[in-house]
Amino acid sequence: MTAPEDEMASLAISSQSKAMLAKVRKLVPPLLEHFHKGQLGRVAVIGGSADYTGAPYFSAMASARLGCDLSYVFCEPSAAPTIKSYSPNLMVSPILRSVHSLSKEQQADQPDGPALAEPIISMLPRLHVLVIGPGLGRDVVTQKQVKEVIKAARKNDPPLPMVLDADALWLIQEEPSLIEGYKECILTPNVVEFGRLAKKLGVKTDGDASKVCQSLADRLGGVCIIQKGPVDHISQGRETTTSDFEGGLKRSGGQGDTLTGSLGTFLAWRQIYHEGLWDVGKEPMDRAETLLVAAFAGSAITRECSRRAYRKMQRSLQASDLTEEVHASFLALVGEPDSQKSNL
Repeated sequence: MTAPEDEMASLAISSQSKAMLAKVRKLVPPLLEHFHKGQLGRVAVIGGSADYTGAPYFSAMASARLGCDLSYVFCEPSAAPTIKSYSPNLMVSPILRSVHSLSKEQQADQPDGPALAEPIISMLPRLHVLVIGPGLGRDVVTQKQVKEVIKAARKNDPPLPMVLDADALWLIQEEPSLIEGYKECILTPNVVEFGRLAKKLGVKTDGDASKVCQSLADRLGGVCIIQKGPVDHISQGRETTTSDFEGGLKRSGGQGDTLTGSLGTFLAWRQIYHEGLWDVGKEPMDRAETLLVAAFAGSAITRECSRRAYRKMQRSLQASDLTEEVHASFLALVGEPDSQKSNL
């Protein structure tokens, strides 16, 4: 697999990043005639509340635009009509709960976490990946429900990979044990969120940023962390890499949702890579390596989306502009498998 030469030539890519992109290409499944709907990715975004309807949409659409087959949003009922109106391509289910979505009788009964989470937990066997956090909010009922979903995802057969962002990170900061030792998980903290989590776990943040990121990932037992910033430092505790692709200069809200959605698709492809859905060649990568590779891939695609969108929109750039650049960014950095190109 190779990316288009004219696209690659226009980008300043370090030798380290080129080596990582070569590994990313190994995770991309070819489009074969015998594949059926859903095999190349079933990704669900858990988020979306009365105040936040854009974030889950941007995340789910990035996942879909990158190439997952089925893209779901599990949101709070008041958010569902709005999110549905954004696109008919998403499957939107109003099964996320909040204080306001419960009847007075239910509020009085104070339902426990497992009961609240059951509608989502029942969906887990149908999915490859969960993305938790975009537009989630901090409603106490929502947080209780999500906590049980995370526990159930870890117990799922097979364990369900997860991406945690935004208010899901706040939940993890309060209770790190929810994801400690879970080597199927990617966290995407910004500088402030990273600092809070490091402080909670007693990890010092002074010194080399890459080493600090690796220390925190190791402290969490192999969870992968993307520390977002001018460059993204990425580690799963065993290895560390840096995503230093050029991005845009405009920092509009919602750009991180393109990252979470992209990660969702790459984690789905990672899962079917290890299931042997297609011939992956000799000496396949182990799960720790592919976790790092998937994280790097999501970061690289998002930064390229930002660069392209900013080049076109400049100061007026919005999160929706990144959504429109997902496919072109994929082609520029990764490209279709060589076996696929012959059919185009």
